Amino acid sequence: MWNVLLSFSGLVALIQLLFLPFFPESPPYLLLQKGDKAGCLKAMKQLWGEGNYHTEFDDMMKEKAVTKGTKIMNVLEVLKEPSVYPQLSTMLLLLLSLQLCGLSATASLQESMIPYVSLGVAISELTSIIFCSSIIDRFGRRILLWGGYLLMALILVLLETSLLL
Repeated sequence: MWNVLLSFSGLVALIQLLFLPFFPESPPYLLLQKGDKAGCLKAMKQLWGEGNYHTEFDDMMKEKAVTKGTKIMNVLEVLKEPSVYPQLSTMLLLLLSLQLCGLSATASLQESMIPYVSLGVAISELTSIIFCSSIIDRFGRRILLWGGYLLMALILVLLETSLLL
């Protein structure tokens, strides 16, 4: 019954894919990143219902004023910034601990292949982190979520079809 369990994650991805277009963008994203005040208020009403959201809107406007002079950095600029080294070292420690947890050793692989599998997993994780963080700034989270769920659902349908054939 493992194929049914595998299909369940595809079903969840399909449900998320179907409902994602009906959700509004994040109000802070619309106001702070896009500068869309009307869209921000519309998203607040859609998310939280009718009400007076001027306090929240004013707080976001204050945050926008504070961050007005700051520049949005790309991945390479973040890596060169000394103030983010503690956060980067924490992320690196988490990635290394994931590599050393022994998941590759429990995958029924030949012992000589385990170092190569671990190295391949680490390289693919690092590549995906760099790639995803750079395209999030360019395209926005909503489009990437939609595309990711669509791709995940498609791959799981292909995998399930290949297993049945």
